[in-house]
Amino acid sequence: MGVMAALASPETDEAVDLAATGALDPHWQTVVWNDPVNLMSYVVRVFREYFGFSREEATRLMMAVHHDGHAVVAEGMREQMELHAQAMHDYGLWATVRRAPGA
Repeated sequence: MGVMAALASPETDEAVDLAATGALDPHWQTVVWNDPVNLMSYVVRVFREYFGFSREEATRLMMAVHHDGHAVVAEGMREQMELHAQAMHDYGLWATVRRAPGA
């Protein structure tokens, strides 16, 4: 049985199955995409500053963005991945949230 949350408002009075909505599904990813604007050194700095990656890991992910066009920088619950994507936007990077392949 999934986790249920009671959502009440003037328009509705019903329980919502959070598991069915995907909110508690840990199989989501934050993807950073290549762009023509940001310097590679800046992307490394953002990854280190925001995610706490080592210089080596941040550089590896930045190179994946540069060469492959994108890199998965985080995996977990959808809400957290959306927060990460918004943070990347705040830094001026292009990012999206997607369901992990095969999940």
